[in-house]
Amino acid sequence: MNPAALPTPVDDPVGDRRWMDMHERFVGLAQAVKTDVLFLGDSITWYMGDTEAWDVYFKPLGALNFGIGGDSTQHLLWRIQNGELEPLNPQVIVLLIGTNNITLRHTAEQVSEGILTIVQYITKHKPHSKILLLGVLPRGQHLNPARESILRINQTLRMASSEFPSVHYHDVGSMFVSADGTISCEDMLDYIHLTRHAYSKLCRVLHEFITQLLK
Repeated sequence: MNPAALPTPVDDPVGDRRWMDMHERFVGLAQAVKTDVLFLGDSITWYMGDTEAWDVYFKPLGALNFGIGGDSTQHLLWRIQNGELEPLNPQVIVLLIGTNNITLRHTAEQVSEGILTIVQYITKHKPHSKILLLGVLPRGQHLNPARESILRINQTLRMASSEFPSVHYHDVGSMFVSADGTISCEDMLDYIHLTRHAYSKLCRVLHEFITQLLK
């Protein structure tokens, strides 16, 4: 069984319930709020919601941000199967997930299957929603084995997305890689999480994509 495609809640070894409390808050929001735009992901998505760029581009759309730091594909899959998705009927769902699977040493094939399992679940349960599927963002200042794995994941996502009429794939991470293959600390201070400067660029591009999909 592929661990990246098996819906699994996060372990809570210290018993603080942080992850479950966030999940339950999202379930409550899904039941109480209507939205046309839903963001699903990990810390890269979650931190986006605490930026000026979010306030400029997505707050006016009433977008919901269901990102949780540290989540991998199997965790997000569990969340959407347990109340975060079902009450909502968004026109656009933005999906960015997978980098934490690399940390777990899942293979490119496992991560790709995990992401596509999420896509399949969404398309089955929300057939009228359009999915803006984002490629896994690059990580590390220089080319490295993790980035090579991400390139393989994104190639698989690009090819597989054509099988889903409602899925629109974009490799937004390429905007953060310079001609010599390096990533600037102005865009990723720790070479994995985006700076506010980088979020400004990313959100502007995502807003253009989402605006087109909302038409």
